[in-house]
Formats: sequence, structure tokens, C-alpha cells
Amino acid sequence: MTETETTPAAGEVRPSEAGQALLDWAEQALPDMLTDLEQIIRCESPSADHTAVARSADLIAAIGERRLGFAPERLVVEGVTHLRWRLGSPDPEAPRVLLLTHHDTVWPVGSIETHPFSIQDGVLRGPGCFDMLTGLVMALHAAARIGHLENAAVTLLVTGDEEVGSPASRALIEQEAAGCVATLVLEATGDGGALKIGRKGVSNYRVDIIGRAAHAGLEPEKGLNATVELAHQVGVVIGFADAEAGTSVVPTVAQSGTTTNTVPAHASFMVDVRALTIAEQARVDEAFHSLTSHTGATVTVSGGVNRPPLETSAAEGVWQRALAVSRELGLQLPEAIVVGGASDGNFTAGIGVPTLDGLGAVGGGAHADHEHVMVDEIAPRTALLVALLRDLLDA
Repeated sequence: MTETETTPAAGEVRPSEAGQALLDWAEQALPDMLTDLEQIIRCESPSADHTAVARSADLIAAIGERRLGFAPERLVVEGVTHLRWRLGSPDPEAPRVLLLTHHDTVWPVGSIETHPFSIQDGVLRGPGCFDMLTGLVMALHAAARIGHLENAAVTLLVTGDEEVGSPASRALIEQEAAGCVATLVLEATGDGGALKIGRKGVSNYRVDIIGRAAHAGLEPEKGLNATVELAHQVGVVIGFADAEAGTSVVPTVAQSGTTTNTVPAHASFMVDVRALTIAEQARVDEAFHSLTSHTGATVTVSGGVNRPPLETSAAEGVWQRALAVSRELGLQLPEAIVVGGASDGNFTAGIGVPTLDGLGAVGGGAHADHEHVMVDEIAPRTALLVALLRDLLDA
């Protein structure tokens, strides 16, 4: 051993020659990624503003055409603009991976003035930077690095309504995922850069109650109090929760009554349900649709399952492959996690496609004033994405 050679520190993992080359490429691409990211962040895209989302799609299409060499398909569904690039073999039998991203955010137009784009001391800030515009840029550059594939394919899908539950893109997501080797979701990582191997499924319910109005002072006995029934039903539905099974049942918005001296004739409340398994979702759904009146008021339940859970069984195989390629890159990934929030990966896992989530930005503060991204993690995580794509496609 020469004086300049060193041995790895205990627990240190060094990249292979190919891994180091990929890391070097990603570091060289970082300035371009930051340039693209700044442009996209400055072009605000709140989900409910379809004009803003369309404007964002125009910009991303132009950036993507410059990086990938061709324009995407522009798909407008129910007024919402989505983009799709298909790279590689057109053979429907060829192995294919779906890169799943979205370009809508929760931030209203004008937020860029109160939360300006900045990079200071290695921390990038700006509306939507963490959730999930950095992941989108990473996917564009990773797809460009993969380039044309003779015997495999990659689809990059950029949807425009994920933050409001993907009502206009769910069918498109499931269509693109069907038959894929895997779906890789570019949502942000968990704490400390953890990938996500599980997400709870989401169900939403509305319970409507119809009673009978009466004067609260003169003849309350002639009324049928919808608020009293509401109180009873809230007590019933919170009993559907099962903390041990990871199932939460949370009443949220409630409304009842008209004036302070009238027995309420109408009431309603909304409920957010999260469950780790399809079986738990089904149990709670059956319980909701079996609600009966306590006071004689009419009780009606609407709603149901919005997103199936991303069960860990759907992610485990891809997670193990991510661990293997991370070692080739000399990266040490933290333990993968299961989270309560949902993503479009719930849909792909729900149709049986292996799905790994949280492959995007490392940082924090999603939807919050302190939203941020760690710049020095962007390049190695993009290299990880490229390496995982190659491994999955044997390319």
C-alpha cells in the first residue's frame, strides 16, 4: 500500500468503478438540474388553477424536450394537463418501468413572492421544491441518462392533480402502470432520506343526517335533533379505528343547525380513514355503510375508498434491488419506512404492480413554510434512480 492509499473506514461502502462514473455524471448534471428546477418552481402550479397547471406543463414540456430530445404527449383530462414521455422499445412485451411524478402543488399563485426561490448554505427553498418538483427534475434527467433502449422501455408520466386526490389522472396512472416491471414514485423521501415501502390507503366518508325542525323554546319536543344524532354517530365511527392494526378514523369537518333557537333539522360530518391493508379498508367501509339511526333521524352515508394502501409486499422486491444498487454507488440508505400519507403509488400498488416510493428529494417541510431540499443529496439520489432503472430493466 502506498502512502496515498487508504483503507475504508469501518462500515464505509465505496462505489464500484461503474458506480463512481454514474455519481460523477450526476454531479456534472447538477447545475442543469438546479437551473431546470428554479424555472419550474417559479412557474407556479396550484392544483385547482387549471390555467396555471397548463402553463406549468408548457414549461416542463419545453425543458423535457431539451433534455430528452423529443416532445411529450400532452394529455388534458377534465381540464387538467398531464404529460407523458415514452422512451425505448415500442414492443408491448418489452420490460417497462413507470417513472411517476406530478407537477401540481398546494401553493397558491403569488407564493413565490412570499416564499422566494433560493439556495443558501446548501439548502434549496421555494414553493413545491420538496413536494415534488425536485423529484420531477430528477426523473427528467435520469430518463435522459438512460436514453434509448433497444429491448426495454421507460414511461415518464407527469400528472397535474395529485395534490387533490388525482381524480382526473387515476385512470391514466393505472393504464400506464399495467404490465410494468415496477413503478418508481418520485415523491420526496421520509426523514433522513428514507425510501417509502408502504403507505396507508385513504377512504373518505360523509355522513348526512336529516331530522325535523322545531322552535327550541316553545316546542322542542316536536323536533328531531340532527345535532344529537350527529354526536351519537361520531361516537360510533371513532370506534371503527384500530390502532393496533394501524387504522385511524378521524371525524373532520362537521356542520349542523341554522339558528340558535331552532332544533337542527340537518347535520353532516366528514371522516378521514387511513388503513395499512385492503382488508382493513374493507372492514371499515362495511361498518360505515351499516350505520343506523339512534334517534329516528335519517342517516345517509356517502363516499368510500379513495386510494388503496401501498402494502409493503408490493415494495419489498424493488426495495431490495434499491439496496443492492445503492451499495454499488457507495450509498448507505436508511431503513425504509411506512407512512400515513398517500400518493399515486397507492394506485399502482393497488393494481398489483411492484412499487417503490420516496425516490425524490431529501429535505422536509412539505406543504409548510419551511419546505426545503438538501442540494448535496440531489445528485447521488439521481444516480441511484438511474442505477435502479438499469437494474430493473437489465439495461
